[in-house]
Amino acid sequence: DKKILEEYLLKSLNTQSEEYELILVDNIQGDYNSAPEALNYGAGKANGDYLMFVHQDVDLKSDRLLEDVENMMSTLDNCGIAGVAGVPINESKLKSNIENGVPPQRPGEEIEFPLPVQTLDECLVIIPQNVFSKFKFHEKLRGWHLYAVDYCLNIQKHGLNAYVLPVNIYHRSYMVHYSKEYYQLLKIIFDKYKDDYKKIYTSCGIWNTSYPIRWYLFLNTKPGFFLRSVIDSLRRKFH
Repeated sequence: DKKILEEYLLKSLNTQSEEYELILVDNIQGDYNSAPEALNYGAGKANGDYLMFVHQDVDLKSDRLLEDVENMMSTLDNCGIAGVAGVPINESKLKSNIENGVPPQRPGEEIEFPLPVQTLDECLVIIPQNVFSKFKFHEKLRGWHLYAVDYCLNIQKHGLNAYVLPVNIYHRSYMVHYSKEYYQLLKIIFDKYKDDYKKIYTSCGIWNTSYPIRWYLFLNTKPGFFLRSVIDSLRRKFH
């Protein structure tokens, strides 16, 4: 969406204190079947030490964001990927300093320092070029969700870490996307990692990989939502 791109991302990039290389990937004609395919193509053209993958409806807010992020990335131990919203293992609360939606709301718990997480939200992630040369986005995820989640889980299997950074941005879209495609991609994630991760902690919820996807699909229906509300109410009552 050219109007959204110019109003948000490009406007905030134009005032950055740090030099950068801009690579726009246009999918208006449907040349790419998935986000991984499109982003791998764009990354193949990049020359920088760090690759920032960012949605078009993101306002970076600070003129020093790229400079600050580069400084933070250089201090992170064994970093494979970093982002602006993520969930640590065994926690249900999103860690993030960002605002999103219309009107703007803060969806997560604010942080002051970089924090290790299990997975990151896709709105903005940064990957060192030397890591991306070994690990690309998983193109069998033929859709537009969960590609950063998959990337985080994959690089951690190989001994690298994922971090959420304490940076302030505005993301116009909301994070939660419980579409049919989302669950189809989630099943691919489950099949790929069920032997490695008992639970997957994401910005859209906590997923137990031993449960069938159809159970989560049911919980997203009206009867399922009612059942979940009753269970949550009983848990609070007898806690």
